[in-house]
Amino acid sequence: MRTPLPINLDALLRRRTIEGERVEYKAGWNPESALHTICAFANDFHNLGGGYLVIGVEEANGRPVLPPKGVDPERVDAMQKELLHLGHQAIQPAFHPLSASYTVGDRTVFVVWAPGGETRPYKCRVNLAKDGKEWAYYIRRGSSTVRARGAGERELLGLAATVPFDDRSNPSATVEDLSRRLLGEFLDEVGSELANEAPSLPMETLGRQMNVLGGPSEAPLPKNVGLLFFHEEPHRFFPATQIDVVYFPEGAGGDRFEEKVFQGPLARITRDAIDYVARSYLKETVVKHPGRSEAERFWNFPRVAIEEAIVNAVYHRSYEEREPVEVRVSPEDLVVLSFPGPDRSVRMEDLRAGRAVSRRYRNRRVGEFLKELDLTEGRSTGVPKILRAMRGNGSPPPEFESDDERTYFLIRLPVHERAERDTGQVTPHVTPHVTPHVERLLAAIDGEHHRDELLQRLGLTDRKHFRTRFLAPAMAAGLVEMTDPGSPRSRHQRYRLTDLGRRCQAELASRGPDDAERHPA
Repeated sequence: MRTPLPINLDALLRRRTIEGERVEYKAGWNPESALHTICAFANDFHNLGGGYLVIGVEEANGRPVLPPKGVDPERVDAMQKELLHLGHQAIQPAFHPLSASYTVGDRTVFVVWAPGGETRPYKCRVNLAKDGKEWAYYIRRGSSTVRARGAGERELLGLAATVPFDDRSNPSATVEDLSRRLLGEFLDEVGSELANEAPSLPMETLGRQMNVLGGPSEAPLPKNVGLLFFHEEPHRFFPATQIDVVYFPEGAGGDRFEEKVFQGPLARITRDAIDYVARSYLKETVVKHPGRSEAERFWNFPRVAIEEAIVNAVYHRSYEEREPVEVRVSPEDLVVLSFPGPDRSVRMEDLRAGRAVSRRYRNRRVGEFLKELDLTEGRSTGVPKILRAMRGNGSPPPEFESDDERTYFLIRLPVHERAERDTGQVTPHVTPHVTPHVERLLAAIDGEHHRDELLQRLGLTDRKHFRTRFLAPAMAAGLVEMTDPGSPRSRHQRYRLTDLGRRCQAELASRGPDDAERHPA
């Protein structure tokens, strides 16, 4: 039986969520070229999580040419056997990627997944001729595979035996510590073909297909990233794996504060913490100016900036340090604190200007899963997004802080200077964030609905667009809720209006078109 890989093939072919450094397209099967690329992915020079080799798809200027050219389906079995032989005989230490074939239209595409290896650096044969005796190291440079030479080779050798913490096997855990339900929900959400076969696969097979299990076949061990995402209580293995949201109503120096702690699978607590902050502390101010038809709107803190700051902390913190991610909210600012700080190769002045690019990522596998779930893009885009969001909201610029030893990283988002303030001639009014997209969603709900039913009612096909523009803002504003909040990724999940949502729906239905104030979503 063919077991698919835990990927969304459409996203891979159209290169959504997967940067060029992690995917290479080939029109046909060339064992020597494939070997060099697999070796480069295994070396994972920038800790990005390895990559994918897609056979049967031509490439033009770094982009796949669709529809695919395809490969002969009768050759797939021979290609897999050749891969096995190459892994034993042509690469050192031995390395075996996973592979699967897919049907796209009437064509067959062969995909090889080569995760970052646990025993790098890897070297392979330069050519596969019988008299070829030269071996070399290969790495990725942008979207190309190149031979490591000079400083690049020396730096690669310096990575020997240094596997990022999240990609290491955990000797204190067992296969049973991975949740089949959480694994299945992840595969279902990202649209992987493996979701259909996951319930019937042995846990060890499923874990290795998703690369969350390591160790030999006689003693498989979960990898740390598997426990972080697919165990109900990761803090049992990694103390302080949590997000603390603390509110200081009188400011940070006040005597009173409120605290809420989020613990659980990493993706869940990231989303829950973001939604909680948005629901509890984000306020939109609508300023109506005399003689002007369009009102001025701004938020005390823009949600996009908060999302990026929290996801950045989850992505880049150390899970070996017993310090939680902390979100501090006060009337003056919102602060996100994590430990440790950015790598010393990142200059703080470049970071503050939005120009910083990290050369190597601390958590290659955490980033991989966050990207699959559309929680981050990676590639150092978080800080520029924060800068743009604050500027677009009319807020003061954000502040980024660390010490000389880079023991911590702090992102401070100052409150909008005019948030909820009476200016005398204008009338501020705080309302839930009801964009035109949210209005359409509220109008479409008349009971409890599955996500696919809401997509159909709204005439949409793009699930990510629906989630980010319609569902997430409505839930953050407290207008829509889940029927089963304890299992947010359940395929049986339904959505319904809250009491506030029903009141808002009725208000929107009763007012005329001239009364409704619109602003871009």
